[in-house]
Amino acid sequence: MNPPSRIVAPERRSEDAPDTALRPQLLSEFVGQAQARANLSVFIEAARKRGEALDHVLFVGPPGLGKTTLAQIVARELGVGFRATSGPVIAKAGDLAALLTNLEERDVLFIDEIHRLSPAVEEVLYPAMEDFQLDLMIGEGPAARSVKIELAKFTLVGATTRAGLLTNPLRDRFGIPVRLNFYTEEELEKIVRRGARVLKIGMTPDGANEIARRARGTPRIAGRLLRRVRDFASAADAASIDRTIADNALSALEVDA
Repeated sequence: MNPPSRIVAPERRSEDAPDTALRPQLLSEFVGQAQARANLSVFIEAARKRGEALDHVLFVGPPGLGKTTLAQIVARELGVGFRATSGPVIAKAGDLAALLTNLEERDVLFIDEIHRLSPAVEEVLYPAMEDFQLDLMIGEGPAARSVKIELAKFTLVGATTRAGLLTNPLRDRFGIPVRLNFYTEEELEKIVRRGARVLKIGMTPDGANEIARRARGTPRIAGRLLRRVRDFASAADAASIDRTIADNALSALEVDA
């Protein structure tokens, strides 16, 4: 059994993979972050009407609040391709160049943990974001030469839990900064009820509330708790999750409010 400190940890874990089925697919399905959603809807619609790439977007906030989900929704609403990677994976300029040169016009490139990009990679990213060009050095020593590569006009969506670690030059190149906040209990109840429908398990209002109030304001934790409570309900041959089932399951998991 997972210790309580792990089951309510907001960071993504391998067992969270099934959560992808619980994720909303469109802005209209996304619960919470009302102002961020409203603003994104305007920016997406404007870019779509002009036939342009959306300006670069930076999502800032604690783990588990929906940064990756929103990045995927942005691409889906724009009707463009989506590529995802993370800061630690892009070890050198060539890794970034390979990603950027494979993007189509208006595609979205999502870089999670963007604060972990190396300075050398950041230097290559600046002209790519500003001018949609790559400036690469080919070769070494006296034979080294600079090569310019034209890129498709793309949208970079960055995500970070550590905004203070972003360099100012990188931060300033994002035209659309979006800060995500912890969710209210009411918002988490809606997320739990939607998740229950996706998982095809009944859910009473008080059952959803019991899970929501122990989710630490974080949808990822709510989804994790919902899946575990569903296991207890299935084992007890219960067709629906009510407050008693949820409370007993979460107490057994040592998850308090």
